[in-house]
Amino acid sequence: MIKNYIRTAWRNLLKNKGFTAINIIGLSLGIGCFIVIAMFVSDELSYDKHNEHIDNLYRVHSDIVFGGTELIMALSSDPMGETLKRDYPDVEQFARVFAASGSKLIKNKNKYIEENSVVHADSTLFDVFTLPALAGNTKTALNEPNTVVITESAAIRYFGSAQEAVGAFLETNDNTRTLYEVTAVIEDMPQNAHFRRDFFFSMDNVEYGYGNYLSHNFYTYVRLRDGADYKAFNANFPEVIDKYIVPQAQQYMQIESMDDFEKGGNHLSYALFPVKDIHLKSSRYAELSANSNIQYVYIFSAVALFILILACINFMNLTTARSSGRAKEVGIRKVLGTGKKSLIGQFLTESILISILALIIGLLFVKLSLGWFNGMSGKEMEMSNLLTPQFIIFLIVFPFIVGTFAGIYPAFFMSRFQPVTVLKGKLGTGHKKNTLRNFLVIFQFTTSIILIVGTVVIYKQLNYIQNTQVGFNKEQMLLVNNSGVPQETRKSLRDEIEQLTDVVSASFAGFLPVSDSSRSDTTFSTEAVMTESNGFNMQFWPVDYDYLDNMGMEMLEGRFFSREFGSDSMSVVINETAVQLSGLKDPVGKNLYQTNARGDVYTVKIIGVVKNFNYESLRENVGALSFRLADNSWVSAYRFKSADVAGLVDTIEAKYKEVAPGMPFNYSFMDESFDNMYRQEQRVGSVAVTFAILAIIIACLGLLGLATYIAEQRTKEIGVRKVLGASVTNIVKMLSKDFVKLVLIAFLIASPIAWWFMDKWLQDFAYRITLDWWIFAVVGLLALLVALFTLSFQAIRAALSNPVNSLRTE
Repeated sequence: MIKNYIRTAWRNLLKNKGFTAINIIGLSLGIGCFIVIAMFVSDELSYDKHNEHIDNLYRVHSDIVFGGTELIMALSSDPMGETLKRDYPDVEQFARVFAASGSKLIKNKNKYIEENSVVHADSTLFDVFTLPALAGNTKTALNEPNTVVITESAAIRYFGSAQEAVGAFLETNDNTRTLYEVTAVIEDMPQNAHFRRDFFFSMDNVEYGYGNYLSHNFYTYVRLRDGADYKAFNANFPEVIDKYIVPQAQQYMQIESMDDFEKGGNHLSYALFPVKDIHLKSSRYAELSANSNIQYVYIFSAVALFILILACINFMNLTTARSSGRAKEVGIRKVLGTGKKSLIGQFLTESILISILALIIGLLFVKLSLGWFNGMSGKEMEMSNLLTPQFIIFLIVFPFIVGTFAGIYPAFFMSRFQPVTVLKGKLGTGHKKNTLRNFLVIFQFTTSIILIVGTVVIYKQLNYIQNTQVGFNKEQMLLVNNSGVPQETRKSLRDEIEQLTDVVSASFAGFLPVSDSSRSDTTFSTEAVMTESNGFNMQFWPVDYDYLDNMGMEMLEGRFFSREFGSDSMSVVINETAVQLSGLKDPVGKNLYQTNARGDVYTVKIIGVVKNFNYESLRENVGALSFRLADNSWVSAYRFKSADVAGLVDTIEAKYKEVAPGMPFNYSFMDESFDNMYRQEQRVGSVAVTFAILAIIIACLGLLGLATYIAEQRTKEIGVRKVLGASVTNIVKMLSKDFVKLVLIAFLIASPIAWWFMDKWLQDFAYRITLDWWIFAVVGLLALLVALFTLSFQAIRAALSNPVNSLRTE
């Protein structure tokens, strides 16, 4: 029986090649999109799952509010992990990671290479995370200073193999020249780890921390014992604060307890956060790598499901539209004794066969588009990702589920035809009995409108970010890394390059108002003795005399640092937010007080107020910031006016090679660094516009199918109207008006849903666009025009048909 179903189904598909092609193309697009997004979602949900103890791994997070400044950090203090392990039996192991060193210059043969994939870590890191060793012993590999663990790819790059690397030395530019012994080689970290590094240097080489509970510069990971509840464990942190942190804080400020600290509206708390949730649910200050967002997983999952449903609806509409062409076939088969179950089985077999063919073409679509999708989404997915047991089962079952879902309605619809009626040429299904089909059209266009609105809003927000005034000039600014240049020659080199015709100005710029730049925050008070009410936290950036003018920033009061004033080394320039938090009126000339780790109090004078500029992403409000006159020469910023940018870069590179032969020349442009802060939104926008277009195409195919169906149902009505004098325009209006109503209903449903989703998305930005009514109006008009264009083809074709052909059987 099944063999006969398949043979008959194959003949019917070949007999109607046009119908079959449209159905398979529409369904394969939907299936292909669904599989690509399913691979994306699966990859996003797989982060850090390779770790053996993933269900027991946590990172210590810090939440600090002081003097109106809020710090939501992925960092904690140097001794936090050791304290938790010593005082609380639930903590089996801890490990620290220190990444503030940024990059290192590592010598390879006769030249240095700047490696950015570096951190300092404890040997216990390899007890916490699953990082298999290929050579050496990771348990003790970093117990001594001047040791390093590297990945296999780094070992091959520097030594040829993992075995040859162990016992060899890497020369870095630390303290002019430091040799690190390679004590172990591990496998390359997986792509789906929340951070990936190639070099793990000993924590003993970090000159920072020294048991200071108040300085938060370390990533602290802990592994809890089996069965421990991390939420219950978080109740221990107030005890840690009272026992260890408050006594240290009393060296800097007059407080007796945390209650005193909180009286001034301040706050300090710590919490364990699951490592398996970091990639999708953590967006804190100083993340080790750029994370994603669980909202995008939900959104893309919904988009994948909706696109697949749209493709199935398209299939149902096309199959139903073709029903009149197969009505006589059904009638004859019923007269010859074919039962309803057999007819349903036959039609479902055709549907499943189309789904199998569509799946095969959909997989080809996935293979062809995966490279493009990876480039757009920043992923590194491969077709081999589909070879997991879960995906294989999914691919086997998938066409039967889709085929049944897409074909169930047409199968039951056509199996209900009455032989006498259909053999007379009447289907007996008037065009008014179309509630389900109307719902399908509304659903299709509701989904499409929501996707288009989302795409428009994302691109409008990104355009707003690109063009908003951020308080500095990010255009035509070349940034050059000076880490390979001897410190005593950096200034003379900068001054020499500044004399080039195409260079407008120059300054050192180790601290920049873009992501991935250096940051340093510290606490100040408005009185010599800090209390819970007169202290506040702010960024504290070392800059040179030319920094402000070179960056295009603007002074509001007072002045910037000047070579004419020797006392400027003990002065600061603060921004507007710092003025507000300090509560100082007429701040120029007033003093601020800073207490160092030894409890010594330094007095600094405010000499100027700089206009607020956005030094972090526009997702954040502008925080308090101050400038001090000090060295930040590890980056030089050159503002240029040349149209020949490549030529200017070559000229500057040649000058760098003269003073630092064998050192890498690394540069970037500030506008690119600025754009990188919004790379995730750009990727989401690109993916959204792609799937919005595909959704519209699939919806229009379904609309075309329904228009074809209605035209076939009303063929004789159209013939009669033409004989009675109806024009082509009148007939097109008659066939289109019902669909226009459906699109308008879809618009009314989609608009509030789209508004709610996009308003929630925009809440992530402190600086954002408003959701103007015209966005929805334009998208609704666009959807209507697309629907009318799709309908007009079939409507005009029906209106131009010869009425004799439709009426001659009457």
